[in-house]
Amino acid sequence: MTLSKAAREFILHWGEMGNRWGINRTVAQVHALLYLSPEPLTAEDIADALSVARSNVSTSLRELQNWELVQATHQMGDRRDFFSTSHDVWQLFLTVLQQRVEREIAPTISALNRLAMQAQAERDSPK
Repeated sequence: MTLSKAAREFILHWGEMGNRWGINRTVAQVHALLYLSPEPLTAEDIADALSVARSNVSTSLRELQNWELVQATHQMGDRRDFFSTSHDVWQLFLTVLQQRVEREIAPTISALNRLAMQAQAERDSPK
Protein backbone atom coordinates (compact mmCIF):
# COMPACT_ATOMS: atom_id res chain seq x y z
CA MET A 1 0.00 0.00 0.00
CA THR A 2 1.44 3.35 -1.03
CA LEU A 3 0.50 6.30 1.14
CA SER A 4 0.31 9.86 -0.11
CA LYS A 5 2.38 12.53 1.62
CA ALA A 6 -0.79 13.93 3.23
CA ALA A 7 -1.80 10.46 4.47
CA ARG A 8 1.65 9.86 5.97
CA GLU A 9 1.56 13.24 7.71
CA PHE A 10 -1.96 12.59 9.05
CA ILE A 11 -0.93 9.17 10.40
CA LEU A 12 2.18 10.63 12.05
CA HIS A 13 0.19 13.49 13.55
CA TRP A 14 -2.54 11.16 14.83
CA GLY A 15 0.16 9.03 16.43
CA GLU A 16 1.59 12.09 18.19
CA MET A 17 -1.86 13.19 19.37
CA GLY A 18 -2.62 9.69 20.64
CA ASN A 19 0.65 9.72 22.55
CA ARG A 20 -0.37 13.00 24.23
CA TRP A 21 -3.73 11.46 25.19
CA GLY A 22 -2.03 8.47 26.81
CA ILE A 23 -2.47 6.09 23.88
CA ASN A 24 0.43 4.16 22.41
CA ARG A 25 1.70 5.89 19.26
CA THR A 26 1.47 2.78 17.10
CA VAL A 27 -2.09 2.09 18.27
CA ALA A 28 -3.08 5.60 17.17
CA GLN A 29 -1.23 5.23 13.85
CA VAL A 30 -2.97 1.92 13.11
CA HIS A 31 -6.29 3.58 13.82
CA ALA A 32 -5.42 6.52 11.56
CA LEU A 33 -4.45 4.19 8.71
CA LEU A 34 -7.71 2.25 9.03
CA TYR A 35 -9.64 5.53 9.16
CA LEU A 36 -8.06 6.61 5.86
CA SER A 37 -8.40 3.24 4.16
CA PRO A 38 -11.43 2.88 1.89
CA GLU A 39 -11.41 -0.89 2.43
CA PRO A 40 -10.59 -3.22 5.33
CA LEU A 41 -6.91 -4.14 5.72
CA THR A 42 -5.12 -7.24 6.98
CA ALA A 43 -2.56 -7.05 9.76
CA GLU A 44 0.12 -7.68 7.14
CA ASP A 45 -1.12 -4.74 5.05
CA ILE A 46 -0.99 -2.51 8.13
CA ALA A 47 2.51 -3.67 9.12
CA ASP A 48 3.79 -3.03 5.60
CA ALA A 49 2.14 0.39 5.28
CA LEU A 50 3.40 1.63 8.65
CA SER A 51 6.76 -0.20 8.57
CA VAL A 52 6.19 -1.69 12.02
CA ALA A 53 6.53 -5.23 13.32
CA ARG A 54 3.61 -7.58 12.77
CA SER A 55 3.54 -8.34 16.51
CA ASN A 56 3.19 -4.62 17.26
CA VAL A 57 0.29 -4.42 14.80
CA SER A 58 -1.43 -7.41 16.44
CA THR A 59 -1.12 -5.82 19.87
CA SER A 60 -2.40 -2.50 18.54
CA LEU A 61 -5.37 -4.14 16.83
CA ARG A 62 -6.32 -5.98 20.02
CA GLU A 63 -6.20 -2.70 21.94
CA LEU A 64 -8.37 -0.97 19.34
CA GLN A 65 -10.83 -3.87 19.42
CA ASN A 66 -10.96 -3.64 23.22
CA TRP A 67 -11.91 0.02 22.81
CA GLU A 68 -14.54 -1.05 20.23
CA LEU A 69 -12.91 1.22 17.64
CA VAL A 70 -11.92 -1.53 15.19
CA GLN A 71 -13.90 -4.46 13.86
CA ALA A 72 -12.58 -7.65 12.28
CA THR A 73 -14.32 -9.01 9.22
CA HIS A 74 -13.72 -11.93 6.89
CA GLN A 75 -13.73 -12.31 3.15
CA MET A 76 -14.90 -15.35 1.24
CA GLY A 77 -12.05 -17.74 0.50
CA ASP A 78 -9.56 -15.94 2.75
CA ARG A 79 -8.71 -17.12 6.25
CA ARG A 80 -7.17 -13.82 7.31
CA ASP A 81 -8.92 -11.18 9.39
CA PHE A 82 -9.60 -7.84 7.73
CA PHE A 83 -9.82 -4.80 9.97
CA SER A 84 -11.81 -1.61 9.59
CA THR A 85 -13.00 1.35 11.63
CA SER A 86 -15.86 3.78 11.37
CA HIS A 87 -15.34 6.75 9.06
CA ASP A 88 -17.85 8.77 11.07
CA VAL A 89 -15.84 11.09 13.32
CA TRP A 90 -18.83 11.72 15.58
CA GLN A 91 -19.37 7.98 16.09
CA LEU A 92 -15.67 7.50 16.89
CA PHE A 93 -15.84 10.34 19.42
CA LEU A 94 -18.91 8.84 21.09
CA THR A 95 -17.28 5.40 21.25
CA VAL A 96 -14.15 6.80 22.91
CA LEU A 97 -16.28 8.84 25.31
CA GLN A 98 -18.38 5.80 26.26
CA GLN A 99 -15.27 3.68 26.81
CA ARG A 100 -13.61 6.37 28.95
CA VAL A 101 -16.75 6.70 31.08
CA GLU A 102 -16.82 2.93 31.64
CA ARG A 103 -13.07 2.63 32.29
CA GLU A 104 -12.32 5.83 34.20
CA ILE A 105 -15.29 7.89 35.34
CA ALA A 106 -17.65 5.17 36.59
CA PRO A 107 -14.97 3.39 38.69
CA THR A 108 -13.88 6.75 40.14
CA ILE A 109 -17.44 7.69 41.10
CA SER A 110 -17.91 4.26 42.66
CA ALA A 111 -14.67 4.58 44.66
CA LEU A 112 -15.55 8.09 45.82
CA ASN A 113 -19.02 6.97 46.95
CA ARG A 114 -17.54 4.02 48.84
CA LEU A 115 -14.92 6.22 50.50
CA ALA A 116 -17.49 8.89 51.40
CA MET A 117 -19.66 6.25 53.11
CA GLN A 118 -16.59 4.86 54.87
CA ALA A 119 -15.57 8.33 56.08
CA GLN A 120 -19.11 8.98 57.31
CA ALA A 121 -19.17 5.67 59.18
CA GLU A 122 -15.81 6.51 60.81
CA ARG A 123 -17.17 9.92 61.92
CA ASP A 124 -20.36 8.36 63.31
CA SER A 125 -18.66 5.57 65.26
CA PRO A 126 -17.85 6.18 68.93
CA LYS A 127 -14.18 6.70 69.63
